Amino acid sequence: MKKVAILMGSKSDAPVVAPAVKTLKAFGVEATVRVLSAHRTPGEAMAFAAGAADAGYGVMICCAGKAAHLAGVCAAHTTLPVIGLPIKSSFMDGLDSLLSTVQMPAGIPVATVGVNAAENAALLAVQILALADEGLTLKLKERKAKMTADILRDDKAIDEIMAGLI
Repeated sequence: MKKVAILMGSKSDAPVVAPAVKTLKAFGVEATVRVLSAHRTPGEAMAFAAGAADAGYGVMICCAGKAAHLAGVCAAHTTLPVIGLPIKSSFMDGLDSLLSTVQMPAGIPVATVGVNAAENAALLAVQILALADEGLTLKLKERKAKMTADILRDDKAIDEIMAGLI
């Protein structure tokens, strides 16, 4: 099975990234987490992205705040799918990061999830890998079935709670 590379622009992004690592682990997907910056370590970030496919990765998740150029830099240097995870920074509530990640020029696509949406980034990575792995597809179907059952249970419970009020 292919691995997922998770690159963070700063070590301070680790608490936001943790749910992605946990989600990938729950699906049995190996992940490597690195701190590489588009601005402070551009050579290393480019080299990692350029060699990621040959190193056995199938998807990259790139997390960054503020100017948030890491996903775009990596996408420019790989043919792998790149998922941008904008990080909420100290100003603009992450809008700056979101726009920096989602507004890519033609030819350099980056799939972008919501601000701080690490679990969704991991799930999208799993869905991409599942295209070539029936076991992952089954696990995704099981997860969705569980979500459905949970919501239907909540729906029934809310009916009982509201019955006493209406």
